[in-house]
Amino acid sequence: MITNTLTDKPYILLTPGPLTTSSEVKSAMLKDWCTWDNEYNSLVQDMRERVLNIAEAKDDYTMIPMQGSGTFSVEAVLTTVIGEHEKVLILSNGAYGDRMKTICDTAKVSNSIYKIDQTQSYDLDYLEDILKSDSTITHLSVVHCETTSGILNPIKEIGILAKKYNKIFIVDAMSSFGGIHFSVPEYQIDFLVSSSNKCIQGVPGFGFIVAKKSELLKCQGKARSHSLDIYDQWQVMESGNGKWRFTSPTHVVRAFYQALLELEAEGGVKARELRYKQNQDKLVKGMDKLGFKAIISTEKQSPIITTFYAPNHPEYKFETFYSKLKEHGFVIYPGKLTKEESFRIGNIGEVYLDDIETLIDSIGNSMFWR
Repeated sequence: MITNTLTDKPYILLTPGPLTTSSEVKSAMLKDWCTWDNEYNSLVQDMRERVLNIAEAKDDYTMIPMQGSGTFSVEAVLTTVIGEHEKVLILSNGAYGDRMKTICDTAKVSNSIYKIDQTQSYDLDYLEDILKSDSTITHLSVVHCETTSGILNPIKEIGILAKKYNKIFIVDAMSSFGGIHFSVPEYQIDFLVSSSNKCIQGVPGFGFIVAKKSELLKCQGKARSHSLDIYDQWQVMESGNGKWRFTSPTHVVRAFYQALLELEAEGGVKARELRYKQNQDKLVKGMDKLGFKAIISTEKQSPIITTFYAPNHPEYKFETFYSKLKEHGFVIYPGKLTKEESFRIGNIGEVYLDDIETLIDSIGNSMFWR
């Protein structure tokens, strides 16, 4: 449970990250660490190996942690991997695909975008036509779980097309890695990005990249940023036995390491995915009984976060609904869909079926507009 320092009232975060963490993860941050200390650097190296185990990617891949939020790591990849005379095709059906477009435009990275509605899946035949017709495209980038809506995009099939046309494949797996089982090599991913405060259930403070070494080696000297150069970050970490180029978020790293141990103790990604799916299934069924309909169809829905249509009632206001739920001990997310008003409920983190059952009861008691 998280404590609100203003009211000292505990609540559960039902968001796609930051999320509710275990007491052990919180406690791991009580010790101070020196960034030059061999014990700390050894922990970093062990952390990197454990992440590669989750990715089912070993000898041909490496893990590169990067200070900052997950978006810092997305920008680090896009501005390091795509060279001056190269071009990325960005797939977008939500805010985070759009954000990749913004990053590239700001950094003057050549790009084009295949943009669709936030509730729709990509037309793979149309995508193939794009790849056939535009020979200037060298990279392909997509979000796996687009938390704008909760939709899960078909990265395996997209990866097949990327490699059929010899494109470098970049995946933003921010809200799926560690909570949805897949193999990075099997999905032919060259650069995967995630962060410490998502499905592995750590706290915010750094992101990380799982990179194919053969492609990473081609990135030397290509970066458009000094601090976000993933090639240099990797080189220093390799030569320094886990030493970061600049001051690392030591407390966050230690919390993340504890979270990795807890993921393994739970039974790994498959076991965690099952828990998330059970949470999400109970949530949708319970909300349906209360009259709330999910926006994304079942076959496209991720087990990470669910978007619901807002009640069509003149007295409904999200802010009031949010406040009443917070009084019951739950924090939810506003919607990001532009066409229809909505709200979102996540079910990742230290959240279990009993919590979902209590949430459903609390929502029923918070429907002030009825």
